[in-house]
Amino acid sequence: MATTLRSARWPAAVALVWSAGGALPLAAGEHGLSQKAVEIARPFGFPITNSMVVTWVVAAALIVFAQVATRRMRQVPAGAQNFLEWLVEGLYTFLEGILGRHLVARTFWFFASIFIFILASNWIGLIPGVGSIGWGERTADGFLITQPLLRGANADVNMTLAMALVFFAAWIVWGLQEVGPLGFVKELFAPKGESAGALRILLAVVFFAAGCLEIVSILFRPVSLSFRLYGNVFAGETMLETMARMPYIGWLVQIPFYFLELLVGVVQALVFMLLTAVFTLLICQHHEEHPAAAHE
Repeated sequence: MATTLRSARWPAAVALVWSAGGALPLAAGEHGLSQKAVEIARPFGFPITNSMVVTWVVAAALIVFAQVATRRMRQVPAGAQNFLEWLVEGLYTFLEGILGRHLVARTFWFFASIFIFILASNWIGLIPGVGSIGWGERTADGFLITQPLLRGANADVNMTLAMALVFFAAWIVWGLQEVGPLGFVKELFAPKGESAGALRILLAVVFFAAGCLEIVSILFRPVSLSFRLYGNVFAGETMLETMARMPYIGWLVQIPFYFLELLVGVVQALVFMLLTAVFTLLICQHHEEHPAAAHE
């Protein structure tokens, strides 16, 4: 059941709507979640979309939590400090086993931040009201939201692409810092292993061709990273809002899939972090010959 709040300030066909089921009855043939974010304001000519609002809310919430957790540091942590230290230490130990002690010290700030931000964004996007509060119009088949006030941050491809491009820039910087420009080129095109004579010439040609293919793969990494995250989050939110439109039992059908989406939120944050970490290791790996040495 949807509750409609009207005000004299709004036209008769426009209203602010909330649905406890996370979605609203829609006109026949309409889709509840648009494939792109909706612009909801333009102060001073600066466009603000509904996904940007959620992004700012998530960032502000994480900053406030970090400030509260570290405001009064104790030798024996408790409460928010204990949770934050557990999370940071767990991520650091996990990434150290993959990247090695040297590389994780340089890159941990990015991988931990991106994991926590993606996870928080995914979970906040599942809160009832995100995507189902907004302006719309009443139709013969129900109330149709045309401008949702909120939208999941990672259900906007602009957000996921921005994170992927930030990683791509950081990846280039880390690679150049670790191996230098010449080492960067050698890592991509130079023959690997020991060889001599005609075999070495053949391997040089093969590895040069493989390096050219690797360049294409590297250029497509931001696209694959962004669309993998966006596609999974968008599909999950679309599935939930479609189920919510089922008459009478929509809220009940959603429950198991809602918990499944909570798990998907963790998995997608972990996948994004792991892929970016592995990409980083591959370009810097000859400086980390024994990444498992951190456990010794």
